[in-house]
Amino acid sequence: MSLRHLVAAAVVTACVIGTAQPVSAAPRDPVRQELRALVSEHGFPGALAAVRERDGDTRDLTAGPNVPVNGQVRIGSNTKTFVSVVVLQLVAEKKVELDAPVEKYLPGLVRGEGIDGRKITVRQLLQHTSGLPNYTEYLDTDGSFALQHTYWEPRDLLDLALAHPAVFAPGAKWEYSNTNYVVAGLLVQKVTGRPIAEQITDRVIRKAGLRHTYFPGVGDQSIRERHPHGYHPDESGELVDVTVLDPSWGWAAGQMIGTPEDLNSFFRALVGGRLLPPAQLKEMRTTVEAPEMWPGARYGLGIMSFPLSCGGVAWGHGGDIPGYETRGGVTEDGRGVSVAVTAMPSEEVAHNAVLKTVDTALCSH
Repeated sequence: MSLRHLVAAAVVTACVIGTAQPVSAAPRDPVRQELRALVSEHGFPGALAAVRERDGDTRDLTAGPNVPVNGQVRIGSNTKTFVSVVVLQLVAEKKVELDAPVEKYLPGLVRGEGIDGRKITVRQLLQHTSGLPNYTEYLDTDGSFALQHTYWEPRDLLDLALAHPAVFAPGAKWEYSNTNYVVAGLLVQKVTGRPIAEQITDRVIRKAGLRHTYFPGVGDQSIRERHPHGYHPDESGELVDVTVLDPSWGWAAGQMIGTPEDLNSFFRALVGGRLLPPAQLKEMRTTVEAPEMWPGARYGLGIMSFPLSCGGVAWGHGGDIPGYETRGGVTEDGRGVSVAVTAMPSEEVAHNAVLKTVDTALCSH
C-alpha cells in the first residue's frame, strides 16, 4: 500500500490509559495534536507515545489506524544504551577497564587498514570516538531492503567493517558507527562467557523491571506482543510492510524490541541511579559534542543529552530500523517521553517533527 493511500485511510485515535474517546471529544492536548500531525501532515502510517508527568502519571497516546496503545516496536539503536550499561557494570565489577585497549579483551580481532585494537579503548567504542568504519554503510538497508530475511553473524558484521579503512585516528573526533557496539557486544561475551542477550536480560531488563522488552533470539523475525506494523519504502518509493524481519544485522547495535512505556522506565531507572553505581553513571554522562545527531546534542557512553526549548536537557538515545523510528528522553525532575513512528522518516522535516513532539511532551506539562 502506498504512503498516500495509508495516510488517506488513516483513522486517528487518541487514547489515555483506562479511557478511549473520539478525538473530537478529547481535551486539547499538544502532544496528541502533534502525534496526529505526524500521520496527517508528515506521512507516517502510525505514531504512538508514552508520556510520563512529574507526578508519575503516564499517558499513552496513539495516532493512525490499528496502532495499539503502548505497542511493542523495534527500538533500534536504543539497544546501544542497554549494552553500554552492561559494559559499565563490568567496569564497576573490575572485569573491564574503560581506558584499556580493546586488544586486552579481544586479542588480534580488531585489525584493518589504519585500524588497530591496541590503540582503541573501550571508552572510545562506547562514545563513538574510535574511528571504526560503520558497517551499516555497506549493507543494503534502503531501497527494496534486501536484508529483510537475511541472518548475520556478529563476526560477519565486524568483518564487513574491517574490510574498509579507519575513518580517523582513535580519539581524533566523534562520529557515529554501529561497528563500535558490535565490538562492545563481542567484548561482553568474551569477558562474561555468556551471550549478550542473556547479559542484557539479567543485568538490565530484569533489574529495571521491564515487562515488554527483549532481545530477539536467533532466527526470531516476529514481534511477540501487540504491535503496530512497520513500513519501509521499496525502490519505487511505495511503502511496504516490513514488520516481520530478521534484526540480526543490528545485533548489539540495534536488535532489541520494547514499548514506549518500557523505554521511559529504562531511562528513568538509568538516570535515577538504579542500574549503575555513581562513578560509572558519571562516566556515562560525560559527553562530547555530537553535531551529526541534531542541534545541541552531546554523546556520552551510549547515551545522549539534548537541550529542551523550555530550558535544561533531557537524556535518552533513540533508534532507527526499517519499519520504526523511536525518539525520547527523560529529565532530572521525572518527566519522560518515548515517541515511536511506524516508518523511518525520508525527509528532514519529518525527522524534525518527531523531535518536536518529544520537546513538546517534555515542555508542555
